[in-house]
Amino acid sequence: MEIAFMQPEGLVVSPAFSHVAVVPPEATTIYVGGQNGVDSAGAVVSADVAEQSLRAVENARVALETAGAGLEDVISWTVLIHQDADLRAAYGAVASKLARDGAPPLVTAALVAGLGVPGALIEVSAVAAIIRT
Repeated sequence: MEIAFMQPEGLVVSPAFSHVAVVPPEATTIYVGGQNGVDSAGAVVSADVAEQSLRAVENARVALETAGAGLEDVISWTVLIHQDADLRAAYGAVASKLARDGAPPLVTAALVAGLGVPGALIEVSAVAAIIRT
């Protein structure tokens, strides 16, 4: 039993993302709400999008670990990035942390006019699934 990631024929094939993930009923699904590049006191860590991106993913990792999961268990990422931020710098900073064996997770990304945390340039949320044996 495993989580199946699919790249259906007729859709673009990308090494960066899959289109479909099928989670079997026996899996535990974990939802991580939006994480910004902030420290434990809620202060934005830097005005640099790469540094904020690293911290946002690290915050997601901490949240996942609380539920017994890790970054490798993420099946879907949602990434909101401020329209004035450098998307390539943000992705470049975290790409190696998100890499894993096998098919890549699903990814939804959007440029937005602003985020709820003043000074935030990025926000990530995740859905993870683990099969407990």
